[in-house]
Amino acid sequence: MDLMEKLKILGDSAKYDASCASSGSAGRGGSFGKTAVPGLCHTWSADGRCVSLLKVLMTNKCMYHCAYCVNSALRDCPRAEFTPRELCDLTVAFYKRNYVEGLFLSSGIAVSPNRTMANMVETVRLLRAEGFGGYVHMKSIPGADRALLDEAALLCDRMSVNIELPSQKSLLALAPDKSAKAILDPMGYVAGQIFERRDPRAAHQPPPYAPAGQSTQLIVGATPESDRSILRLSEALYRKYALKRVYFSAFMPVVAHPLLPGIKQPPLLREHRLYQADWLMRFYGFSAEEILDDAHPQLDEQLDPKCAWALRNPQFFPVDVATAPLGALLRVPGIGQISARRILSARRYGGLTLEDVKRCGTVMKRAQYFITCRGRAPGIGASANTLRAALLGGASALPSFASQVSLFDPPPGAAFPQLQLVSEVPHAVQYPVSL
Repeated sequence: MDLMEKLKILGDSAKYDASCASSGSAGRGGSFGKTAVPGLCHTWSADGRCVSLLKVLMTNKCMYHCAYCVNSALRDCPRAEFTPRELCDLTVAFYKRNYVEGLFLSSGIAVSPNRTMANMVETVRLLRAEGFGGYVHMKSIPGADRALLDEAALLCDRMSVNIELPSQKSLLALAPDKSAKAILDPMGYVAGQIFERRDPRAAHQPPPYAPAGQSTQLIVGATPESDRSILRLSEALYRKYALKRVYFSAFMPVVAHPLLPGIKQPPLLREHRLYQADWLMRFYGFSAEEILDDAHPQLDEQLDPKCAWALRNPQFFPVDVATAPLGALLRVPGIGQISARRILSARRYGGLTLEDVKRCGTVMKRAQYFITCRGRAPGIGASANTLRAALLGGASALPSFASQVSLFDPPPGAAFPQLQLVSEVPHAVQYPVSL
């Protein structure tokens, strides 16, 4: 089998791993500028740059029998395997031609976890020996020796081990060869090594050890776990293992199995809502228990999680943009991290008008129902159903701040009393990591 045929098979086999944030572009044809070359994907760096990665498997041969996996031993499909030298030369050639800026390397488990991990480590070792200084993301193989994990972490930028399914029960049903302990052990070991080696007081800093941290992936929709269960697990992973990112991948119905749901389309909207909720936990001070509870175990598909939370917690609103602390502003739908800090900065120089709030970057079509500015708050007294219709753009939408008041308008109804703002975002509940 020639190299390009291997690339086509192993690049296609890797495309369902979402933990490098592939753009998934199918391209438009043409003789140049193609984005669908086998094995190429796009991701975004911390500073917002879009970078291209060579995203491939070391091999799609696998001894595991995961019902949901396109590379499962249960499937009859073309199999291929790179040698470390082949993949090293391919990556260098693509980099020199400006096709890629880095490598995303995963693998099926062929023969044994140690053999698979050793081949991946040797590939990256050869790359670094060639002088390659680009980004490398490598998968940790559950069951591999810790010495191999150490060598991998010293060579690559980011490591990840995919949990895939959010409970031990689902793992036993759909991935009988895997266990929660085997998955979490390498994650915990690498997290501990990262923490121990980052001592700013040390006179001589050790070599970088997985400097971009760790990530993981959860499949959404293959098993009956609720969104609440998934968010609780994600929150626990962030707290215990200091993960940089938990990725969510909508279940793709590419494999037929009696234990898998019979869906025709992947639950992409559910995946999107989980990412929005994950963003609230990482950057807005929300806990999983605040976003979803026993009465609301699933995310609202019509409204983003912050709007849904706001409708369930009317006692928190309206928020006075002239006096509210940062934590309170961040809980207002339509106000983000940047706009909240702009509001804090702008109000130091004088009173804010609605135009000032809008110029700070606030999305007024959502925020107007949850804030008060100079005594005006059209959301006060409105029912949750009325506010929901307004947020969805229904016919019963409330009047906006910009509407002209008429002398002949009927007097407004009784307003709710001004509520005391919460000065600090409540601390999230600590949960143990258990699958």
